[in-house]
Amino acid sequence: MSAPDEAFWAEVPFGSGVKRVATDVNGLVALDKPEGVLSHPNGSRDEARSLIRAKYDESGEFFEWPTASGTKRLWLINRLDSATSGLILVATTDKLANEIRAQFKKKQVKKTYQALVFGKPRQKAETWTDLLEVKKQGGKIRTQAGSGRLPAQSRMSIVRAGEGNPRISLIQLEPQTGRSHQLRVQCSKRGMPIVGDQTYGNFGANRLFAKSNGSKRMFLHSMATSFEYTYAGRENAFSAKAPLPPEFLLDA
Repeated sequence: MSAPDEAFWAEVPFGSGVKRVATDVNGLVALDKPEGVLSHPNGSRDEARSLIRAKYDESGEFFEWPTASGTKRLWLINRLDSATSGLILVATTDKLANEIRAQFKKKQVKKTYQALVFGKPRQKAETWTDLLEVKKQGGKIRTQAGSGRLPAQSRMSIVRAGEGNPRISLIQLEPQTGRSHQLRVQCSKRGMPIVGDQTYGNFGANRLFAKSNGSKRMFLHSMATSFEYTYAGRENAFSAKAPLPPEFLLDA
């Protein structure tokens, strides 16, 4: 089965600012999600600010909406926090979605993020290894470093070292594991909280930054992904990039 044609995509009710940045022959698609947009609605009240402004089936992990030619669906493969911008993958069939989800579980998917952080890393590049504890409190995920049993590992490298006061650096993060809030907690633990992080960040520094720069967003962006997968008896290579939002560049 080949990917749907452009007529299909013209009828997808994409959320505000959501862009399709890559599509392969099997119907695997990378979308660029703006900050503040939900990966999926948690109910009908959230549909207006979701990745796809449509009904979401939690058990089947798919969006569904009516069109003149019949009901259409897209299957969600991965998620991002609403405060995080960047790449999210969807598929046009259930079978394809399950195959790509399996790649995530086998840790075959390479993901690259960039983040603005307060402070400056001591090393140009290093591997971060932690044990995390992930809990659900009041319907929200909370992660803590140092007290759990979930291993978390990420590769960090400096893109642009910060100068001045406050010192703000642009770093690249490549997670080797996929724990909830992993990158945010690992940055915070090392005294370099992500700018705008309202859960694990430096709240005073966030307020001053928002006042001087006019942005209250969290500065974490899923920038690139790549992997190989087998589907319908063929080997496939998939890659996608979502450009870094201009507000990350500051005065660079």
